[in-house]
Amino acid sequence: MTMTTSLAELSRAGVSIWLDDLSRSRITSGSLAALVADKQVVGVTTNPTIFAAALADSEAYAAQLTPLARDGVDLETAVEMLTCDDVAKAADILEPVYRASGGVDGRVSIEVPPDAARDTEATIAHATRLWEAINRPNVMIKIPATLEGLPAITAVVARGISVNVTLIFALDRYRKVVEAYISGLERAREAGIDLPGIHSVASIFVSRVDTEVDRRLTALGTDEALRLRGQAGVANCRLAHQIAGQLFTSERFEVLEAAGAHTQRPLWASTGTKNPDYPDTLYVSELVAPGTVNTMPEATLEAFADHGEVRGDTIGSGYGQANALFDRLAALGIDYAEVMEQLEAEGLQKFDASWAELLDTVRTQLEGARA
Repeated sequence: MTMTTSLAELSRAGVSIWLDDLSRSRITSGSLAALVADKQVVGVTTNPTIFAAALADSEAYAAQLTPLARDGVDLETAVEMLTCDDVAKAADILEPVYRASGGVDGRVSIEVPPDAARDTEATIAHATRLWEAINRPNVMIKIPATLEGLPAITAVVARGISVNVTLIFALDRYRKVVEAYISGLERAREAGIDLPGIHSVASIFVSRVDTEVDRRLTALGTDEALRLRGQAGVANCRLAHQIAGQLFTSERFEVLEAAGAHTQRPLWASTGTKNPDYPDTLYVSELVAPGTVNTMPEATLEAFADHGEVRGDTIGSGYGQANALFDRLAALGIDYAEVMEQLEAEGLQKFDASWAELLDTVRTQLEGARA
């Protein structure tokens, strides 16, 4: 396939291609617009790590930092204004995609601050404020799928806010995420809120699952254990896709669908391979199915553009194989629940560290602008 053909084939297979990156320079240079025009990109996701890297480029944000420093804006407000401005500009670039897709794509996601991940009411407040501050219909607010985040998802969706549920690892948690979304739609309908305007994706992380499961398999060191490496991440996503198919064809959801509700699409996140021994397009080519989203770092996007292969639906036919894999892992003593709990805790810690780095970076820049 040519560079254009491989991405076009992926899009035709029903996969929405989103970019897992954003920065002021990407916006102002025309890079994002070019990816939308030439590389089938129809959405953008962000997180604290992405913004920490973006805001380290002080020159790109200097024009906005100077008046914020002059006006004495506090640190967290400054960070929110800087990141919301990037998201709003990106949403404007993607607005034609949003209109052409009937609101399905053309989406830009921004996450609530990580320190709210274990606080339901704080998550609801942050999500509502971000939604109102950006004031673009094609924005999605990212809420971590912690136990405390589940009721926040319901409450935010009930207000008509589109949500990207993030940091999903375990299948039982994913099931609860879908149920939280459906509950939010039911409450929105009761409140007279227009259901067709509400969209959601559920971001299920892929490569981190392989990293941890592979570590445990390598420690076991048996031939069977070593043969099972590099398979758990894809298998987990395939079983999540099966759950989505069950819950979004239920009688409960059919009532909402008749009122204009949209399914919550599975989104494959953390799709850059961390093990150099694995194909760099592994988490794209093995996770193709209609009605899914794959958000990719630019390196993965370019790799797939260069040599990615689309072999039709690679998810729906793999449910049985995925279940068999986890049975074999369990027989080897790999505790699925323990792995997933560890990954959630590590994910939150990583975002906490990135958020602290982001705050430190902007603090230094504000002090420099005031000098």
